[in-house]
Amino acid sequence: MLPLQQAIPIDPQQYVPPLISAVTTVVLFVVAFALIYLLGKYFMTQAVESSLEYRGFDRTLIDLAVSMTAVVVAVVAVALAATVAGFGVVLAAFATLAGALALAIGFAAQDLIANFVAGVFIIQDKPFKSGDWIEWDDNSGVVRDIQLRVTKLDTFDNQLVTVPNSDLASAALINNEANDERRVSVEFGIGYEDDIEQAREAIIDEGSRIEGVLDDPEPTAPVTELGDSAVVLSGRIWMNTEESSYGAVRARFVEAVKERFDAEGLDMPYPNTELSGDIEVTNASKIETTADD
Repeated sequence: MLPLQQAIPIDPQQYVPPLISAVTTVVLFVVAFALIYLLGKYFMTQAVESSLEYRGFDRTLIDLAVSMTAVVVAVVAVALAATVAGFGVVLAAFATLAGALALAIGFAAQDLIANFVAGVFIIQDKPFKSGDWIEWDDNSGVVRDIQLRVTKLDTFDNQLVTVPNSDLASAALINNEANDERRVSVEFGIGYEDDIEQAREAIIDEGSRIEGVLDDPEPTAPVTELGDSAVVLSGRIWMNTEESSYGAVRARFVEAVKERFDAEGLDMPYPNTELSGDIEVTNASKIETTADD
């Protein structure tokens, strides 16, 4: 029989120093992280907020910048605290993981990042604001809400349209209410036999009577085209975009001029084509024979 092995005595004291060392390292990491994060967050966010406010940035962008600063401070605090505590291996692994994660997110979210950056520029540059009527790429709508990723608009049929900010930032955009005053131009055609001065006077008089039309600049009606079937006068009136609706003013202008033309006997001709020349009929005898049959 084999002799029984003697039990190896276990000394608990040999685990005390490593345990104390581990606890000390963790405590050192936590304390270092808390101090660096709290102090860094306080001073850095205050500096960023004050700097952006001094430069007149929008409040939305300021709050976003402050939040991002707090996140950056937290990442830096983790790195510095790991260095102080002696977590060199952990810090290297953390840096590698963060780099790979940033690269993957960058490729996967290119459109999202583009919309986000475009939203920042839209909020800061203010090419339009809530309530403005804008047009872009054969689309139009009234701005309801501007967010960092998308802009929400209402169409004139009361439909909600959500547009990525990158589309608006890269398009040739028309803001119909950016200026206080706007010209309303409507083309009216009259017959070649009609009196141009009579038509011009009617257009100017009716335009000046419309509610919301400005006295200065005055309404005008120059001849802009000699069409195939009409002499075209451009009725031009000016309005205040903050006090009146463009669509309503234009509709009243068109209706008033049409009624005035009808009352004064001014023609608004339709496009027409005049044919000239001779028509020759051949084999008339066959046509007559067929008719007799």
